[in-house]
Amino acid sequence: MIAVVGPTGSGKSDLAVSLALELDGEVINADSMQFYRGMDIGTAKITDAERRGVPHHLLDILDVTEEASVSAFQQQARAVIADIHGRGKRAILAGGSGLYVRAVLDILEFPGTDPDIRRRLEAELEAAGPAPLRERLEAVDPVSAGRLGDARRIIRALEVFELTGRPFSSFMPAREYFQPAIQIGLDVDRELLRDRLASRVHAMVARGLLEEVRRLDSAGLRHGKTASRALGYAQFLRVLDGGSGLAQATDETIIATRQFARRQLTWFRADPRVHWLDWQDPELVARAAALCRFPPVLPLA
Repeated sequence: MIAVVGPTGSGKSDLAVSLALELDGEVINADSMQFYRGMDIGTAKITDAERRGVPHHLLDILDVTEEASVSAFQQQARAVIADIHGRGKRAILAGGSGLYVRAVLDILEFPGTDPDIRRRLEAELEAAGPAPLRERLEAVDPVSAGRLGDARRIIRALEVFELTGRPFSSFMPAREYFQPAIQIGLDVDRELLRDRLASRVHAMVARGLLEEVRRLDSAGLRHGKTASRALGYAQFLRVLDGGSGLAQATDETIIATRQFARRQLTWFRADPRVHWLDWQDPELVARAAALCRFPPVLPLA
């Protein structure tokens, strides 16, 4: 199993395609916002031409009103991997959604859900705000309370505790591969990446990001729990509502994208199993392919 990881804008999709051509492989998308049909410009979704004939899986699998699920993605991706490997080809996971990548690569257990518990907790949030929920979480799962910031994740942690009797933090995995894998990370120059991300957002706006958001809004974008929070889409929905101008939304998207890239780097840097390669190395594809053909001998854990 091969995974190409790193921050947004670092060239993961291009490297994954090049590796697929070198190694007779197929690419599996691990960018959670590229699951959504119609979210093309704002997610920098790889085009048919850029795929260069390489089959891509798990792109455009959800409507914008549907909620993305890490556990569902784990099942879908592993089924695709088994099919690719069963045909004698290499499966190449590519994306920067860290938890989704890890769900596929690592032994990771997902607790179930209970809609009734979730609705009750959401009603409590609506009535009293997040503070009482956070206090309750601190009492039963101080580890998660210290890690989780937004109300949605606090609700999920409390739901899991009520449902299983176990703290949500107990479901965090060890770094143990589900099957033999190699992760290739793209090591970026942060200042160059900052400039690239700004240029990319401006290019998205020029290509019609606002029109894409307007079209998806009519398809229910703002009602989707996951899609409506995507970088660029949340900011440009405010333009449609008259609460922001185009220039302001563009600047806010650039700032949010840079912040997201920093969080991605922090996530992937924390995994000692990632092999980092210079994103601008002219021999990048050759070096990455060599790692995939002759991986270093490492334990699975």
